[in-house]
Amino acid sequence: MAFPKKKLQGLVAATITPMTENGEINFSVIGQYVDYLVKEQGVKNIFVNGTTGEGLSLSVSERRQVAEEWVTKGKDKLDQVIIHVGALSLKESQELAQHAAEIGADGIAVIAPFFLKPWTKDILINFLKEVAAAAPALPFYYYHIPALTGVKTTVECSGDGSNWSSGQFCIQRFINFVVKLGFGVSQTKAIMTLVSGIPMGPPRLPLQKASREFTDSAEAKLKSLDFLSFTDLKDGNLEAGS
Repeated sequence: MAFPKKKLQGLVAATITPMTENGEINFSVIGQYVDYLVKEQGVKNIFVNGTTGEGLSLSVSERRQVAEEWVTKGKDKLDQVIIHVGALSLKESQELAQHAAEIGADGIAVIAPFFLKPWTKDILINFLKEVAAAAPALPFYYYHIPALTGVKTTVECSGDGSNWSSGQFCIQRFINFVVKLGFGVSQTKAIMTLVSGIPMGPPRLPLQKASREFTDSAEAKLKSLDFLSFTDLKDGNLEAGS
């Protein structure tokens, strides 16, 4: 595949992997998810199978299927689909990278192995080069989580926060609120179900489903901030479709 038609810019949504109550991937709602991101949120770039998408809790086969579904459903709707191909095994990362290129993804991203770790920056770079070489035509992004990998790199940021809108201020208020309650992938899935109306389902073990107490508190806060359009998702309707 050739390099993307245009530079990656704007917001990039780290997608959730929808699941049924028995922990199987709910592929049937991904098309609806694409439409929600594009039409309701104005987001046309996505990052698939990352932390939020529980990528490392999926089998290689499942990760391939999820990537394929997003690329297929996003055709002519999304600008760029970036696939996370990081794994504990170099061979698996290379397989996933090659697959991403074959299905028409717009880029790949990789987290460094975090069990048997590359303890120096040079070793990390050598590992990343080996993965990138499996999909040489695709842009490559390093998924940097130093708390996991143990390797620190320098990242430069520019810009300022002077352009915050009142909407962004409200979002930050909500984030501050849910962080105090305890916030992670499980809670993200519950919140996304509330705000989008799309059943995201529970996370896969070993993660546990968000508690009803959390969901009720998050729903009440969203309503108080006027963010919640879907008010009929309680008492069982938060569950994933089968």
